[in-house]
Amino acid sequence: MEMQFYGAAGGVTGSCHYLRVGDKQLLIDCGLFQGGHDLEEENHGEFGFDAKEIDYLLLTHAHLDHCGRIPLLVKRGFRGEIITTSATRELARLVMVDSAGLAEEEARRASRRHQRHGETESAPLYDIADVLNTMERFGRTAEYGQKLEVCSGVSATFGDAGHILGSAWILIEASEAGKQQRIVYSGDLGNRGKPIINPSTPAPEADAIVMETTYGDRLHKAIGPSVEELRDAILDTLKQGGNVIIPTFALERAQDLLYYLREMMSDNQIPATLPVFLDSPMAISATEIFRRHPECFNPDTRENLLQGMDPFALRNLLFTRETSESMGINLIKGGALIMAGSGMATGGRVVHHLRHNIWREESSVIFVGYAAQGTLARRIIDGAKTVRIFGEEIRVAARIYTIGGFSAHADHDELLAWFGNQKPARTVLVHGEDNGREGIAKVLRARGLQVDCPVIGDHYTL
Repeated sequence: MEMQFYGAAGGVTGSCHYLRVGDKQLLIDCGLFQGGHDLEEENHGEFGFDAKEIDYLLLTHAHLDHCGRIPLLVKRGFRGEIITTSATRELARLVMVDSAGLAEEEARRASRRHQRHGETESAPLYDIADVLNTMERFGRTAEYGQKLEVCSGVSATFGDAGHILGSAWILIEASEAGKQQRIVYSGDLGNRGKPIINPSTPAPEADAIVMETTYGDRLHKAIGPSVEELRDAILDTLKQGGNVIIPTFALERAQDLLYYLREMMSDNQIPATLPVFLDSPMAISATEIFRRHPECFNPDTRENLLQGMDPFALRNLLFTRETSESMGINLIKGGALIMAGSGMATGGRVVHHLRHNIWREESSVIFVGYAAQGTLARRIIDGAKTVRIFGEEIRVAARIYTIGGFSAHADHDELLAWFGNQKPARTVLVHGEDNGREGIAKVLRARGLQVDCPVIGDHYTL
């Protein structure tokens, strides 16, 4: 058996892990690289393997950095089966359609530029038709805790990763030449105490563990103080007469924030009349998908939903699907809370809202999730005095908040709690920048464990 790593190896995007068992070739995830032009150019390059030779793809969850290159995989010849949970299948379709639309739009803009210079037109990485073809490759549905025979000699058990709706870690039990190996791929693990979905279940005993380390070097702020900080930031901004801009990931983060805003309004902590704009077609659709999957909810939230208490219903919540509606928000000079994607401000409608608000001292920008190196969000968080948006250098005068307690990722202690006290023969740390991986590696090495931190292209024999 052989493991290879073709993404999220030395970084936090582009998750793509290869596993060969005998004559069968499997992928765990096939995500998009994000965070700056140079990194995103890798999406157009070779995978490092032949897409036509891959037999199965096991998808841990629907975030773009885990599913975003699957349509490209199909476009380049993948004809195998994709296996994932029911909720992930729905969310992945939504995410990939959105990604294709953005790719087509960017290709059109680039083509217009190239035509003006007599250059070759640009083609999108993939288009909507490629996504529709991809959906035909989705086969069997995995259920948490139930072993599924992938093929002869290979089985997979999906466990709840507690990260986003439908997310999973995957235990692969594989036999080759009479020897059996148990390999666990963590996918992305969730931050405990989330209001809607269940927490992750612990890693099962394994011979090898491939684990994410996004926040491996730090601890999150507790959720209680984080909610209070969010409340205070909103109230202070309203007092100053500005707008609150929250760059929001469409999956999970948007729904968690709606939940907490509803709770704060119910408790009269913030005005129930506060206009809240969910300015993200994907987040709006994702919220509808959430309502269809109460089986993923924790017991309290599931019971509330069954009793008719919608966790996402706010008195003055406004969904803005159309571009014209989004543009209209920019006419509001104060007193509004605007949630829009993308969460790292790499594109999407939030960039327009930042352009209209980040220079205003009375407004605020609240970051509630991870920002990768090279992203606009990261530059703002790191204290940039000016930022370039749509070719214009804009002064950063709004108050900037970074509230870590809302993260969808497990922190240092939660990662180690998921790992437990087991002693696998090999532990491979992925999906983390150097500091994140080292934060976990030094603890596990102190236990006498073999720990590897691969870069793209590295491979190991089990």
